[in-house]
Amino acid sequence: MKSAIIGCGVVGSSWALVFARAGHDVAIYDRSPEAAAAAVAFVASVDASSAARCRVAADLADALKGADYVQESAPERLPIKQALYKEMDDLLERGTIVGSSTSGFPASSFTEGLANAARCLVAHPINPPHLIPLVELVPAPGTAPEAVRFVRDLMRELGQSPIMLTREINGFVVNRLQSAVLGEAFRLVEDGICTPAEVDAAMADGLGLRWCFMGPFATIDLNAAHGVAEYCANLGPMYHGLAREQADPREWGADLVSAVEARMRSAVPAQALPERRRWRDRFLARIVDAKRAIRKELGA
Repeated sequence: MKSAIIGCGVVGSSWALVFARAGHDVAIYDRSPEAAAAAVAFVASVDASSAARCRVAADLADALKGADYVQESAPERLPIKQALYKEMDDLLERGTIVGSSTSGFPASSFTEGLANAARCLVAHPINPPHLIPLVELVPAPGTAPEAVRFVRDLMRELGQSPIMLTREINGFVVNRLQSAVLGEAFRLVEDGICTPAEVDAAMADGLGLRWCFMGPFATIDLNAAHGVAEYCANLGPMYHGLAREQADPREWGADLVSAVEARMRSAVPAQALPERRRWRDRFLARIVDAKRAIRKELGA
């Protein structure tokens, strides 16, 4: 299969590795030739044999020529995406499907009125996609169902874990869940209940240990003797009370952000962040490998 990567930042470069290591011929294009070359270099730094299946396209038309699938990862600015999709609309070959890595814009906001709009949708990864398999598939109102099914099957073949949303919604699924957690995390710090490090420990050494292999519904289903209905009967009123407390959202004010920033930089200085990200990626890779091994041993 031939795939094209359009946009070669951190996400696009990671996607290039995902497609290349699955055996695709990958054409890579970016407005900056240096960025496209850097994407190939990134793939080579992780897997030299995969880099051999990547090439830097001469221009957008060259990248799209013969592509079965396009993963667009252009900058997260709506005018840029609107202009790019309008340009691609005249170049796409019949049958080519386009997925956007956008983390917040609905596909309808940059594909409406295009000739190929029915073959466009959101395919939002969790960064970096070569380590984290989840991909959110979000159709626009005019996206053809067969296009969604094609991308779902493709992502599974790539080793990703796609979820299919029934319609466009602000923030999709992952960012909405993350928004709820972050909102409460900042609230706990702002109210002086605990420190940022203690919030992180509550997740990393508590909830996150379960949530890294089973989600919230599966978790509560096992946390009551007779399953989710019993759990909700026992604890539903408490959670409703908490939700009422949290119903008044707070902005992350400048003073609060500065206080959290100071705490974070005391733990990891700014100059150490690149190495910390490499540590994160190595840790993630080990967790993903461990999950696969455990599932193979114990079953899904």
